[in-house]
Amino acid sequence: MYLGILIILLWLFIALFAPILQAVGFLKNPTDSLSYIPGDSPSLSHWLGTNIRGYDVFSRTIFGSQAALKVVFLTTIISIIVGVPLGLVSGYLGGKVDKILLFFMDTIYTIPGLLLSVTLAFILGRGILNVAIAVSIAYVPQYYRIVRNHTTSVKNELFIEAAKAMGATPTRVLSRYLFLNVIQSVPVVFTLNAADAILVLGGLGFLGLGLPQEVPEWGHDLKEALPDLSTGIWWTTLFPGMAMTSMVVGLSFIGEGISEMFNPALRNKR
Repeated sequence: MYLGILIILLWLFIALFAPILQAVGFLKNPTDSLSYIPGDSPSLSHWLGTNIRGYDVFSRTIFGSQAALKVVFLTTIISIIVGVPLGLVSGYLGGKVDKILLFFMDTIYTIPGLLLSVTLAFILGRGILNVAIAVSIAYVPQYYRIVRNHTTSVKNELFIEAAKAMGATPTRVLSRYLFLNVIQSVPVVFTLNAADAILVLGGLGFLGLGLPQEVPEWGHDLKEALPDLSTGIWWTTLFPGMAMTSMVVGLSFIGEGISEMFNPALRNKR
């Protein structure tokens, strides 16, 4: 877990200070393709070389972390904002409301996440917010199902019945008594979805459905670098791929650590 936190903090630091590093001349302009030699191998002037369009690979790899973190943050926040309240309401009220929401969420859940994201991204168009919405829809049912199941099991506890007897409204019961008791598993799903969102973003960028072309993004860079492998230009695929992999691994380590925190049996087994 600590290794994962260290990796993600490093990427956060890189993403936040990338514009400052560019302003002081440490990083080159990631969108400037006219001043550099296309396909130049790694050297002192271009630490990770340049791609076939003449972009500096090091700068685009560093600035690509900004797009990845923005999409991951927006995706998970949208999923939680939509999925958690729906799960609370569905599990607490039950009846027809629960059946309708459960049917709707199960329908979304049966559709492969990447296929759903590709379809929505094609409809919504390019852009960080559009991509975040397209990716988040596939994660909403996960939060909904977890929160709904916990709410269904907790709503009949004695402290809930006591709150109702004292005149607590459904809104108060949901927000004060149920929310904190059913939210415990959400952080685990949050980190796992965050790691998956990076891969989905890379897939959308590879298909040309992600961010605008002027925005540095790892999936788009990998798409443009794919033909370079046949000509011996390996650095244009290696470094963006390593960056994406490291961020996914870091988030996965954090998710595994959080899972152990909430699951004593798994921690004792370790």
